[in-house]
Amino acid sequence: MKLDLTLLFLDDSLLAINKPAGILAIPDRWDPDAPVARSILEKEYGALFPVHRIDRDTTGVLVYARSRDAHRTLSLDFSTRQVKKEYLAIVCGEPTQDSWDVNLPLRADGDRLHRTVIDKSKGKESFTHFEVVERYRGYALVRALPETGRTHQIRIHLAASGLPILADPLYGDGKSLLLSQIKRRWKGDAFEEKPLISRTALHALRVSFAHPVLKTPLVLEAPEPRDFRAALSQMRKLLAR
Repeated sequence: MKLDLTLLFLDDSLLAINKPAGILAIPDRWDPDAPVARSILEKEYGALFPVHRIDRDTTGVLVYARSRDAHRTLSLDFSTRQVKKEYLAIVCGEPTQDSWDVNLPLRADGDRLHRTVIDKSKGKESFTHFEVVERYRGYALVRALPETGRTHQIRIHLAASGLPILADPLYGDGKSLLLSQIKRRWKGDAFEEKPLISRTALHALRVSFAHPVLKTPLVLEAPEPRDFRAALSQMRKLLAR
């Protein structure tokens, strides 16, 4: 599998990429054979230290530290909510509000499917603010602004809102989006049709923080990938509100 690890930023302290779908940020005990961005990048750029992670099928901004000092500073900034993260998600269903907050405590690896679960007694504090960006018939494009960084936080907070992310296999129905499903009088070949998007429709659009050494503001942004754009393009044409 050819992987496009597009660099978004590189200096002596930081390396950031636009992570494609299908690749892990760091090794995962549940999927030891999956390609890992950190391992691939270290062959060219030397030791990298993870300061956050995004899921295998989530695309977008992924940041690594290139020194222990930068790692220590950035890890503290992430843990004390000094880092601002912005995601885009295509959700199934139509939000009843233009914006809302979800404050539900989460516990990782909480069931036999290794999903994160809502646990009001043992879960960790988890807060996400959501805003509707665009509305379609049966779907919506939503901006997610997580204040905490729990495993699968955005995915389960949207599912708990009755708006699972499109094609999410753990917290939704996992079904791909097909043009034949949303276009009336579609005339293609059902046996050759390829999905518009077939993985969890979640994209890490932007990460904003202070450079760990220079202390200057840094905003890293990753354009949406082709499948995400293709799904939105068809929804805008065929399902617009």
